[in-house]
Amino acid sequence: MIAGKNGIRIAVAVAVALIGGAALAQGQRPLANMGGRAASKPAAVEYLYPEQVTLPVGKPGTVALHFRIAPGLHINSHTPREEGLIPTTFSIPEGAGVRLEGAIYPPGTDFALSIDPMTKLSVYTGEFIIQARMVATAGNHLVEAKLRYQACENSSCMPPKTIIVAIDVIGK
Repeated sequence: MIAGKNGIRIAVAVAVALIGGAALAQGQRPLANMGGRAASKPAAVEYLYPEQVTLPVGKPGTVALHFRIAPGLHINSHTPREEGLIPTTFSIPEGAGVRLEGAIYPPGTDFALSIDPMTKLSVYTGEFIIQARMVATAGNHLVEAKLRYQACENSSCMPPKTIIVAIDVIGK
C-alpha cells in the first residue's frame, strides 16, 4: 500500500505512464496533459512573434504583435458590430515594468452567417497584427500580456478565452 503525499504522487505518475503506454501500444497518441486535451488539437488563436523587443526607456515604442487563428474559425474584431459580442482585446497587467499606452487593431472583415446572410459581423480570420504602443522602464521584463477573444465556427461560438502573450521586453 502507498501512503502519504509522495505515495499519491508515485501512484499518479504510474497511472499516467500506464495510460500513455497503453495508448502507444494501441497506436494512439497519449494525452498531452491530464486536462484531457489531445496533443494534436491546435489552439483557436496562437501568438506567433516577437518573443523579444527592445524599447527606449520612458518613451513609447510600437511593437507589432502577430497572431494566427486556426483554420475554420473566426474571432470577433476589436469593434464587433453586434451588441453582446465579445471584442478582441490586448492588455498588459500592472507591475510588469511595461505599460500599454494604446493599441491599434486591424479593421475587421465582413462575415455573414449562413442562417442570417443579411447580418454582417466584423471578424478576424487567418493571421492578424495588433500594433501595441508600449512604454518600458529600465531593465529586462518578462511580460505576460493577455489577448482576450471569443472564437466561433459558422454555427456556434466557444466560451471567451484569454491567452498569455509572453514578450521579453528590454528597456534601454
